[in-house]
Amino acid sequence: MAARRRSTARTAVLTARRPLPDLSAFLPTARSIVIGVAVLVAAGGMYLIARNTSLFAVRTLEVRGGTPQIRAQVRTALSSIEGRSLLRVGGGDIAAQLTSITGVRSFRYDRRFPNTLEVVIRAERPVLVLRQGAHAYLVSASGRVLRTLSHPRLSRLPRLWVPKSVAVSTGADLPRTAVVAAAAVTPLRTVSLGGRVAVVESTPGALALKLADGFEVRLGDIGDLRLKLAIASRILHMTGAAAGAGYVDVSVPERPVLDANPQVAG
Repeated sequence: MAARRRSTARTAVLTARRPLPDLSAFLPTARSIVIGVAVLVAAGGMYLIARNTSLFAVRTLEVRGGTPQIRAQVRTALSSIEGRSLLRVGGGDIAAQLTSITGVRSFRYDRRFPNTLEVVIRAERPVLVLRQGAHAYLVSASGRVLRTLSHPRLSRLPRLWVPKSVAVSTGADLPRTAVVAAAAVTPLRTVSLGGRVAVVESTPGALALKLADGFEVRLGDIGDLRLKLAIASRILHMTGAAAGAGYVDVSVPERPVLDANPQVAG
């Protein structure tokens, strides 16, 4: 009997191809395109109409923040905006009107439709009295001259003396040494040195605070200012050294130096 021949045939199952999705259902129809364009044109037309008519005209101007005097100045400066459409009022328009007010440091605004413009101002905070001969000026934390000071002796703010060669005018920024001095005394609202700071001495690379009793806090440059003041505050409160003459040098915060000469009781 002849041997049965083994078949080498194999059966293969072909995977049916999935039909491609019909994308036509997701494509906009000509009708929807026409409707979309019409909506955009209508919205643009309505915007232009609202922007150029009195529909959203500014009728109420609300000013918050700062002192009553500064708020009054802001209202006067922004009076030209009243009657203008809210859609035509931007930050640049407001800033242009407020540049002449020295007491305003920054602002934010909100257009409250239909007819209210709200402006919230952040006022400059005086921290220093600038002395130049017989003249005195109030200086803000940003180093800006706020106004002249008729009776400087009534103020307990620290003094910075500058020569007559330094140009000083209200609303103007001061030289860097004066700006650094203002920055140095700004944190004193929350940091106590055990006594009132009477004088600030500021030269390039050398900054010092002199207390009313004559004690001196040497800060070096403006770097790590808050750290230096915190270290000086801790040393002076632990030792009571600020009650007499001497100094504490924190120009290198890692190596503070205290040289105190306490008054000897008689």
